[in-house]
Amino acid sequence: MVHWNPPRFSILLAYIACLLSLSSWTLADEQAFDCHRVTTESGAEFDLSQLAGAHTAERTVQSPPTKNLFTLKYDLCNDLEQDKDCGKGARACLTIKNQKDGESDRIVSVVTLAESSSNYTTHASLEDPKSLNVVFNGPDYPHHSDSTLTPQKFDITILCSPDSTADPKFLSYDGKTLKLEWSAPGGCPKTTETQPPKDDDKNKDGDGSGGESREERVGSGLGWFFLVILLAFVAYFGLGAYYNYSTYGARGIDLIPHRDFWQEVPYMLKDVVSHLCSSVQPRRSSRGGYVAV
Repeated sequence: MVHWNPPRFSILLAYIACLLSLSSWTLADEQAFDCHRVTTESGAEFDLSQLAGAHTAERTVQSPPTKNLFTLKYDLCNDLEQDKDCGKGARACLTIKNQKDGESDRIVSVVTLAESSSNYTTHASLEDPKSLNVVFNGPDYPHHSDSTLTPQKFDITILCSPDSTADPKFLSYDGKTLKLEWSAPGGCPKTTETQPPKDDDKNKDGDGSGGESREERVGSGLGWFFLVILLAFVAYFGLGAYYNYSTYGARGIDLIPHRDFWQEVPYMLKDVVSHLCSSVQPRRSSRGGYVAV
């Protein structure tokens, strides 16, 4: 009598789970924010590498007899330099200082709005479809009104300005979302169609960056589809082999699950190919070689 061994089966399941998790981690790494290549849902592609480096934007809010100075530091391509204000791995950091005449500034809050590990969303700007809007989802921070932990967001709109880079505009901060507007060449997509494509161009394969982008997305999707199929087969054969071994004490080729079916597969394929070949061959005339008199 063969006894079922739950610990071994659990180890096998854990191994398969690790394989599936590895594929998920790889996909997450591929989706990490890359300033050299940012794409929107419409397929437009932007290069923000020329905007790399630390930048600042300020906004002053009067609250007599004092005023609050909001200072934003951000870097779209790399982590900010760690200091007493901004923590390690920060991409966007907001410092709020309270100022009063005759007194030294008092730091009220230091808020991390985005980190290198933050997820994000991208889409075309509502004001200008050729421009880019990126929203980074940052960590939680107590809201200034009721101290409730609130997810922070860094909402930056980069307007298309082919000729020059303007100073960033600090639009607003409501305790959870900081909105910034910036006019720069990086806000212009890499390729912009100035006129609708001709009918002849539509019939060509692989012409233009739009076609290449679509082909790349399709290729990436097919790659992940076949990877999932491969992992499913690995799990199927692994679990089946272990079941045959633990239940029937199978060895060698007998470990293959549903062995009889897999042995018949080559013959079934042969029959299918033979049937297809016979179907496409031209049929001979039933009249043979007789000629009407």
